[in-house]
Amino acid sequence: MTAPDQYAGVRYLVDDVQACVDFYTTHLGFTLGRDAVPAFADVVRGPLRLLLSGPASSGARATPADAAAPGRNRIHLVVDDLAAEIERLRGEGLAFRSEVVAGPGGRQILLADPAGNLVELFQPAAATA
Repeated sequence: MTAPDQYAGVRYLVDDVQACVDFYTTHLGFTLGRDAVPAFADVVRGPLRLLLSGPASSGARATPADAAAPGRNRIHLVVDDLAAEIERLRGEGLAFRSEVVAGPGGRQILLADPAGNLVELFQPAAATA
């Protein structure tokens, strides 16, 4: 495993660390890094290290109560075929938080992890000559 300082890290505060580990590793292609469930775990996908901090973790304890709820920020995962990913994830019983939105840069859809943190699946627009 690559050293943690080689990743871009994002911390998500979660109520159930194991449920979130299962979500990211089962559905979104992450691998488990450090496992200190129920307080903390991290999962890795490419250069992204997602720190999942439960209520007992130091990361959660350091967070002011008025900033502990999931926000409008989200991680952004690039996929090759958005339609196929949507079909696969719906087949696994996941529900989406938005419809597909298209813009000049590509298409995207949102889903939420078990703690309510948003995950954006994004398919870039085809490059034009």
